[in-house]
Amino acid sequence: MASVEILRTDITTLKVDAIVNAANSALAGGGGVDGAIHRAAGPILDIECRAIRQTRYRSGLPIGAAVATSAGNLPAKWVIHTVGPVWDGSGLQDGQLAACYRNSIAVADELGAYSIAFPCISAGVYGYPVGPATRIAVETCRQARPDVVTRIVLVAFDSKVEKGYRTAMEQR
Repeated sequence: MASVEILRTDITTLKVDAIVNAANSALAGGGGVDGAIHRAAGPILDIECRAIRQTRYRSGLPIGAAVATSAGNLPAKWVIHTVGPVWDGSGLQDGQLAACYRNSIAVADELGAYSIAFPCISAGVYGYPVGPATRIAVETCRQARPDVVTRIVLVAFDSKVEKGYRTAMEQR
């Protein structure tokens, strides 16, 4: 079973095997963590994402799916892109959000990554409330049974997300 830890830091500076990008379905970069990862990785990330859009995911990466690219100029080896759901208030997206974490861990396992770092998926412009988003992240990562991944890092971009993760970690 992989260990799950919380860090409040800039995900683009972490020395882990894989970082997860809370991507848009077009894999085109954007705002928030997606834009930060694309800027820090450099142009190779855009080139590889464009190739994925032109071949495997011509209609865009589906919500909850995950796909990997190299990490360009980042200290990580790979970037795993996943598309979180947009919050609509119904709570029906919880399964889709959990799938982002499960599928990203599965891709990391396939790559041979021992460590993976996640941002708080969907809690930015996609509007997911921090409480449910962090609870789903912690629960899903704790339930993961990867073959290779031994370290999962949940990265908090601010004190509210860090508190959400810590509260979720305290609950059993």
